Amino acid sequence: MSQLFTPLTLRGTTLPNRVWMSPMCMYSAASSGASAGCPTDFHLQHLASRAAGGAGLVMVESTGVLPVGRISPWDLGLWNDAQADAFAPIVDLCHRLGAMVGIQLNHAGRKAGTWQPWAGVGTLPAQQGGWVPVAPSALAFDEQHATPRAMTAADIVSVIEGFRSAARRALEAGFDTVEIHGAHGYLLHQFCSPLTNRRADDWGGSFEGRVRLPLAVVDAVRDEVGPDVPVLYRVSATDWFAESGIEEDSWTLEQTRSFAGLLEEHGVDLIDVSTGGVSPRSRPTTVGPGYQVRFAEGIREVVGIPVSTVGIIVDADQAEGVLVEGRADAVMVARELLRDPYAPARWQAHLDGGPSRFPVQYRRALPFR
Repeated sequence: MSQLFTPLTLRGTTLPNRVWMSPMCMYSAASSGASAGCPTDFHLQHLASRAAGGAGLVMVESTGVLPVGRISPWDLGLWNDAQADAFAPIVDLCHRLGAMVGIQLNHAGRKAGTWQPWAGVGTLPAQQGGWVPVAPSALAFDEQHATPRAMTAADIVSVIEGFRSAARRALEAGFDTVEIHGAHGYLLHQFCSPLTNRRADDWGGSFEGRVRLPLAVVDAVRDEVGPDVPVLYRVSATDWFAESGIEEDSWTLEQTRSFAGLLEEHGVDLIDVSTGGVSPRSRPTTVGPGYQVRFAEGIREVVGIPVSTVGIIVDADQAEGVLVEGRADAVMVARELLRDPYAPARWQAHLDGGPSRFPVQYRRALPFR
């Protein structure tokens, strides 16, 4: 059997394979009223299709732990029981289709309260449902985004407790894993990066100060979910400033390697490696199939827990090669699963001769050509 389709056990959970659906924002949740932040029929079909298609872990997109922590008003949330109740039947269906289900918990910080990307750019005006975002420091992402309010000590406590409460509700809804979103320029990444954290108190300054909030969130989530539930953490391994030759203090791979060791010490079970997102002034120096794998490999070298990778992973041989070469322990697949929900089944047919999980109603489509 291929490595890609061997199980991976994290604490008390065994994931049936190592092809996982990456969390991808759909901006399609209910946006107002009592159902704000709740998943809709769109999410039911979106997530269940990928579960039926053979993904070992279906990861629900960025889900706000507080109303002001949503990337947009159309983001999912998990700050109340109605949202947990709306998630439960979707999680149950994905389970019945053979997948494990995770949820990515997030606070967007200064990148919160924006338009849906196909409707506009930057911060949504208050009269259209937007709000003033909060962040480590009062620094706007760009000219289209509002200047955030610098967080107080009470705001920081509220964020920690928001993650804790959302993790509890995730378990009540039946989720198997919880991922903390610490990447892509959202709040926890904003605290880590010296580009966005200019605080002079205990929550900023030195490396130890800047990673204090992310570690406090990990501790709160770990405590809430107990000893058997896997906790994942998504990192941005670099701000891409060093790689772009920009001589400005930023978040780098070396800092991420140090941070990864602390995440392991604080009870994280897998580090999900991505890059970038904290500043519009720098972009990846090269973009192509597997362009972020080298960062996952660099982190895997210094930790004793599994690492996943993401970034234009588009075919079975490429994904299998990442695992065979020891560069990562699982692959997060995004755009390819949007194009084809049944990509994991096709990949297993290519590597192992046939899919181990495929709806009986669809088997006349086999073998895949």
